[in-house]
Amino acid sequence: MGRVRLSKRELDRAEVFGRVKTGSLSLREGCEVLELSYPQGKRMMKRYRASGASGLQHGNCGRKSNRGYSAEFRKRVLERVEQRYADFGPTLASEHLASDDKLQVSAETLRRWLREAGRPVQRKRKACRKRREPKEHFGELVQMDGSFHRWLEERCGEGCMMHMVDDATSKALFRFEQEETTWGAANLLRSWIEQYGVPRALYVDWKNVYVREATAKEELDGKEPVTQFGRMCSKLGIRIIPANSPQAKGRVERAHGTHQDRLVKKLRLAKVKDYAEANRYVAEQYLAEHNQSFARKAGSESDFHRKRPGKRELGEIFQLEQERVVGGDWVVSYENRLLQLQRQSKRYAPAKSRVTVREDQKGKLTIWYRGYKLSHTELVQRPARGAPARAAATSPPRGRGSRTPPSPSHPWKQSYKPIAASPAI
Repeated sequence: MGRVRLSKRELDRAEVFGRVKTGSLSLREGCEVLELSYPQGKRMMKRYRASGASGLQHGNCGRKSNRGYSAEFRKRVLERVEQRYADFGPTLASEHLASDDKLQVSAETLRRWLREAGRPVQRKRKACRKRREPKEHFGELVQMDGSFHRWLEERCGEGCMMHMVDDATSKALFRFEQEETTWGAANLLRSWIEQYGVPRALYVDWKNVYVREATAKEELDGKEPVTQFGRMCSKLGIRIIPANSPQAKGRVERAHGTHQDRLVKKLRLAKVKDYAEANRYVAEQYLAEHNQSFARKAGSESDFHRKRPGKRELGEIFQLEQERVVGGDWVVSYENRLLQLQRQSKRYAPAKSRVTVREDQKGKLTIWYRGYKLSHTELVQRPARGAPARAAATSPPRGRGSRTPPSPSHPWKQSYKPIAASPAI
């Protein structure tokens, strides 16, 4: 039998069921981590015990669904919706399609078809007024936010505290940055992962660092908008949940107030003068004291953090990625830099193909094509087309009518004298 290739979700399930098998998690807790019902978890655990990780792969993997609709039926439904129900929501349209047109299709299937056809439909969500209780498990939900404040009072300017607070235990981790940037959030998340593991979900603001609104093209294509930080979290299997109000992130917001009172005074007593020194003070002294005083015991003793990846894998995940097109001369343009692809022996990117350029925090670039790393060298920036090769003269340019008149001996000033005819030979 050939080697089984599992998806990311199946590998995550294999890890959790492995923990259930060793006894570090109960089967019911494992089902909660994987968002499975208990009966489904029992069936999958039985297959895992019998066949290992390969038993978690679905038997119909790669096959076409027997219950799938035909392309002709889908076309008829979309045409009918365009003709009669253009301004209907998917639920109401599916009801009328069934009653008036005898076309049975569920509302969710119709919603997906409309989204894929370039007509995304947004659900109308009601505001949640009910108080949310804290999560039961450490690592189940972690809140992240930035707080701008004069943490060092008059000794230094305003700074941003990038802050993470566990929802179940109120355990905190933070560091100071100049701004609330992608790298600031990524550095803090990486510190959390290295210390505790990979959390299950992050609760964040509606800021472009974490989440963003879809562009017009993304809405037409039915694509989910993803930020650089969101892509990093997706690779780690972390769900990002945007909060619609500051009150929704009550724990991290209240923690901001606590730090703005206690930490400011402690930094003053410690005579901290800049934010680099403040980060050292926080890591070496303040955080341990704060968590000992304010952290509480979770409702359950089980830890929902997943095992942290290795250092090399984390380095590959925490990088900026942008898609670029290879030029006809095998040059990739990235942020005003020219990257010349080298001749590859086995794998190469054809001209006009799309490659992914990755940049780490230190500015080091790597180019990837279909999972393979391509060798490249950086070229000196070429001058713009049509630009003069040499600098202009030092004297200022003269306008029309400001030319220097010719001297009296100039040929233009001489009188006209006809040339004598040459003598005949």
